[in-house]
Amino acid sequence: MSPSSSPDLSPAIASPGRLKPFADTSLSAVVAGFVAMMTGYTSSLVLMFQAGQAARLTDAQISSWIWALSIGMAVGTIGLSLRFRAPIVIAWSTPGAALLVSSLPHVAYSEAIGAFIVCALLLTVVGLTGWFDTLMKKIPAGIASALLAGILFEIGSEIFRAAQFQTALVLTMFFTYLIVKRLVPRYAIVTTLIVGTIAAGGLGLLDFSRFHVALAQPMLTMPAFSVAAGISIGIPLFVVAMASQNVPGIAVLRADGYTTPSAPLISATGILSLLLAPFGSHGINLAAITAAICTGPEAHENRGKRYTAAVWCGIFYLIAGIFGATIAALFASLPKALVVSVAALALFGSIMSGLANAMQDIKQREAALVTFMVTASGLTLLSIGSAFWGLVAGMLTQLVLNARRV
Repeated sequence: MSPSSSPDLSPAIASPGRLKPFADTSLSAVVAGFVAMMTGYTSSLVLMFQAGQAARLTDAQISSWIWALSIGMAVGTIGLSLRFRAPIVIAWSTPGAALLVSSLPHVAYSEAIGAFIVCALLLTVVGLTGWFDTLMKKIPAGIASALLAGILFEIGSEIFRAAQFQTALVLTMFFTYLIVKRLVPRYAIVTTLIVGTIAAGGLGLLDFSRFHVALAQPMLTMPAFSVAAGISIGIPLFVVAMASQNVPGIAVLRADGYTTPSAPLISATGILSLLLAPFGSHGINLAAITAAICTGPEAHENRGKRYTAAVWCGIFYLIAGIFGATIAALFASLPKALVVSVAALALFGSIMSGLANAMQDIKQREAALVTFMVTASGLTLLSIGSAFWGLVAGMLTQLVLNARRV
C-alpha cells in the first residue's frame, strides 16, 4: 500500500456534512462491533449474576439490571458515536461489578440503588464542570499510548493461554488470521470468526443444550439513601469508574488519534447512569478494551469511518438488552477459547499502535515503559485496578526523570 493510501492518513473524525452511517459502514466494521459487544458481555456478565446471587436478588431483578445496563450502553454508544463521528464505545463498570460482589450483600437493595444514584451524580458533575478535560491534558501522549498497550496486553495474550487447553481450535484460528491478513487484511477477523466457529463445531465444542429465547423486562426499584451505602458503594463506584474506565477509555481514543472532548462523554454517561439506576444500573462508563476493537485499523481501513463499528456495537447492545437471557445463553454455547481468541486477534493492531507511539518520544520512553509494565501486571490496590496505578507510576517516573532541575 502506498503512503498516499495509508489508512493512518485518514482524518481522526469524519468530515463535516451529511451523516451517512450505512454508506460509511463495512463488513469489518459490523464484525468489529459484534466482537466488541461479545467481548464485553462474555468477559464480565458472570460478575453480574455473581453479585446478584450474593445479594439474594430475584431473577427478575438481575434481568432488569442487565437490561438497564444494556440499554444505557446502546443509547450512549450509538448517540455519542453519531454525534462526534468517532468510535465511542460505552460499557458497564466491570471493576464496579466486581466491587458489588462483596459489598452488595451488606446493604438493602433500595439503598444500593440510592448509592448508584450518588455515583451517577458525581460522574455528571465531573463531566459538566470539565474537570476531567483538565486532567487529561496533563497526561503525555507517550504515557497515554503505553496505558492503552498495557490495558490490552492481558486480553491480547489470552489467545496463547487458550492454546494450552484448546490447541487445535486456537492454532486453526491463529493461522487463518495470519493467512487472510496477508491476502485480504480487511476480512481477517470475520474470516477467523467463521472458521473458528466451524472448527469448534467440528471439535464438538459447541453446546446449545441450554439455549433458550427470553425477553428481559425492566423492574423499577425506589431508591433509599443512607450514609453507609453512599460511603461503601457510591464513592468507591465513582473512584473505580474514573480510574479504571474513563481514564483508560479516553486514552484509547487519544492513542488512535481521536480528539473528541471528554467532558460531554463523561457527563452523558453520568446522566444515562442516573436515569437507569432505579432499574438496577450500577453505572455505565467509557469502554477501554472493547473500544479499542472499534478504534483500531481492523474495524475499518478509513479512520474517519470507524465510528460505524461503534454504532454497530451499540445496535448489538440494544439486541442484547432486549434478549438479555437469550444472548447470555448463546455466548454460553461458544467455547471460551473461541471468544478470547477472536478478541485478542482483533486487538493486535491497537496493541502495536500503542507500543509504537509510546516509544516515539525519547524523553518519555522510560515513563511509558513503567506505565506499560504496571498496567499489564494486573496490580490491584485499594480495590482500584492496574490502569490507574500504571498511570500514577508513569507520571511519577516522568516527573522524577524530566522535571526541571533547579
